[in-house]
Amino acid sequence: MCWASPTVGIKSLLILRISRCSKHYPSKAGETIWMNPIDSIPYHLYFGELALHSSGSVTLTFSAIAIFLLVERVKRMNLILEGKDASDWNYRGEGAVNLVLGYCGSSPAFVALEGPINYNFGVGKVLRVQKVPRSESQHTTSKSILSRHECLLWNDTQELVTCSSKESLGQLFALHVMSPLLGSEHVDAGIRVLVSEEFLESIEKNVISQRPAWRVDAAKVNTLCDSALLISDHSVFHHGSLKEDLCIAVEIKISRLSEYDPLDLFSGSRERIIQATRALFATPQNNFRIFFNRSLIYGGLGGGMDDAAVSDTRETTEAFEDLLKGVIQAGHGLRLASFLELVGEAIFQSGVLSQLLEVQKFDSFDIEGAIHSYYDIISQPCMACKNLGNDEILRRYSFLHSLSLEESLKIVRDYLIAATAKDCSLMISFRPTKDGDSTSEYSSVFLESTNQNFDYKAYFIDLDMKPLKRMVYYYELDQKIVNRYMQMKNTDCSPCNPMSI
Repeated sequence: MCWASPTVGIKSLLILRISRCSKHYPSKAGETIWMNPIDSIPYHLYFGELALHSSGSVTLTFSAIAIFLLVERVKRMNLILEGKDASDWNYRGEGAVNLVLGYCGSSPAFVALEGPINYNFGVGKVLRVQKVPRSESQHTTSKSILSRHECLLWNDTQELVTCSSKESLGQLFALHVMSPLLGSEHVDAGIRVLVSEEFLESIEKNVISQRPAWRVDAAKVNTLCDSALLISDHSVFHHGSLKEDLCIAVEIKISRLSEYDPLDLFSGSRERIIQATRALFATPQNNFRIFFNRSLIYGGLGGGMDDAAVSDTRETTEAFEDLLKGVIQAGHGLRLASFLELVGEAIFQSGVLSQLLEVQKFDSFDIEGAIHSYYDIISQPCMACKNLGNDEILRRYSFLHSLSLEESLKIVRDYLIAATAKDCSLMISFRPTKDGDSTSEYSSVFLESTNQNFDYKAYFIDLDMKPLKRMVYYYELDQKIVNRYMQMKNTDCSPCNPMSI
């Protein structure tokens, strides 16, 4: 682990602190004020002196401990993870775009410093490392991350337009686009940390045996990235130290179909939401994962009880009954049902999916309409119109080509935002609370069946930005689904089909 030059950072940070304390700036010669250069440190412990002299000069003096802590903070702002640090991160899972790593080390840079500042930078964090498809060559970042047409599309969000790093683009999208829509209390945009090529190469080697074979065949770590995304580990409750509370968390992939009906989750009905959580548990299919004290124990990639174990419902239920003994205060055979009730109750009470549904409704034209606006934006002949053989359907969408560029941009922009909302996951974490404890910073939910109170927190994850060129993929996929449905419908209705008799 090494540090980028902290000297410039200190200078910049001092200037920032002075400007933020401008209302307390000494107004006359001889006046001295005390100022705190570090957030969250009591003034009487670590302070600086700012004095205005008769000559007009200003003296700024910090105590030794304040300077030390300031340097340590700037170091962390310029942290670079190197090859030797790779062993401190273990495999937690992955999606189509990123590997997810959990911190398991004890580096002094992450956990040694205790006190009024939270310096436990890695504890309670996960690192999202970008992947690249094996069919594509790795490439370095260029000055222009967005295409010319994407710059038009996101022109109202200058942070995206001026972004010069593909790794930073996803973070900025979550922060400036999705967070205002879904609520900042439910979106963790994270921070970027620098990573070396050696670190990424070591990560690739260390985790390859833990990754699903089909994931390994499809993509590898992009070793040419210069940063990764550090976010809080929302499968635990953390206090900025190695000590953690007992925690159980669920991750729900909202839009994927299995035996459960997503409409039940969004229904606003307590009974239907709880019914959906039961169906998700019965057939998770990577839609439903459970973590116990940060470890994946059910569903999906590499858990203690993955898809193979899930097939035996009785065995799975018995395992969970034992696991939940320290969490749910109910008799054997009743704990799992109570836990699924708890999940449903938190979803219902929080109303978090109602907000998500509003963002999903941005897709007011569906892909069959939005694709026409896409071709207008890129100034190319509309391939969707070319493939429409039905005059009535052609007339239905023809008006979209008469809209202004701004109207077309809004249709496509809203569609892509809705696509992110439809493809994200919801993570809800729970910890039992002591009777009468009303000091928690978290929301609470009451489980009536066991007469227990729980703290809970709910966060949306995987809020990745969808590229503009993805519109063609969405349209072609939609057409394949429609064509397949029509083929099945015609086959089922055929008198020659014995299944229709």
